[in-house]
Amino acid sequence: MQLSILDLSPIYEEVSPLVALQQSVKLAQTAESLGYSRFWVSEHHDMPQFASSCPEVLLAHIGAQTTRIRLGSGAVLLPNYKPYKVAEAFSLLATLHPGRIDLGIGRAPGGSAHASMALCDRFLEQVRRMPELLRDLSALLENEFTIEGQPVFARPIPPDPPALWLLGTNKKSAELAAMFGTGYVFGHFMSEHDGDEALALYRHAFQPARMRQEPAIIVAVSVICADSMEEAQALAERGRARSFREPVIGDPDHVSTVLKKMAKKYQAFEFMILTDIPDYQKRTRSYELLAQSVIASGANVMDRT
Repeated sequence: MQLSILDLSPIYEEVSPLVALQQSVKLAQTAESLGYSRFWVSEHHDMPQFASSCPEVLLAHIGAQTTRIRLGSGAVLLPNYKPYKVAEAFSLLATLHPGRIDLGIGRAPGGSAHASMALCDRFLEQVRRMPELLRDLSALLENEFTIEGQPVFARPIPPDPPALWLLGTNKKSAELAAMFGTGYVFGHFMSEHDGDEALALYRHAFQPARMRQEPAIIVAVSVICADSMEEAQALAERGRARSFREPVIGDPDHVSTVLKKMAKKYQAFEFMILTDIPDYQKRTRSYELLAQSVIASGANVMDRT
């Protein structure tokens, strides 16, 4: 089982945004040392509790202070932008940090209606154009995009293009991911429903693309892990994770057991963990305990064949 981290760059305890971003860098470095596979950062607009509004800038900063861990967006909210600009930004990242960049795409507004209006005049229209936007973005990353019959490239062209993922919580997003041959991240912590149907649809409908020949699934889960069940429950009571469903709460053995059951249920080999404890040290400790229980132990939950 592989573990990754989704970091919202939360602003805790009335600290400054600078401190919150410094904590994101520290968490990424810790994740790399613990053996986490990926470290993704979010995009939110005019939300005082989050410090990350521009994933590509934060990823460039984190990339310069790490060496191996894959870095990505969870997610760039594509309806807000032209695909060409997104492709350029992530092609530059992939050139600076070869073989390490993921481009996670979402279609949520990422903020209030007025923030969306400030960022994009036609957000709802752009959401309806999501298939077209994804088509253009895929073509740009594959160096096959044209305007009026003329090729247009998202330069610099990296040695390894960013890996394209689509984030979602329902069958519609799963269908889009399958149609364009992207990886699919099911937002378990954001969904009121289990992912069985969406993930089954994605696997069944997947169309191989130039950059990805087989389906790839990550399940994003909210977790609060502590040295004891009692401490985990106390931390959860201090501040619930920003999710639509109850986090997985417990000591390392309990959390590991729950994740193994979910892995079998969803036939998923990778979980992206969101831990929202209003204490930076306790949050880091949660990730450390989970890594010791799952990564260091080499947890094997199913036969890949």
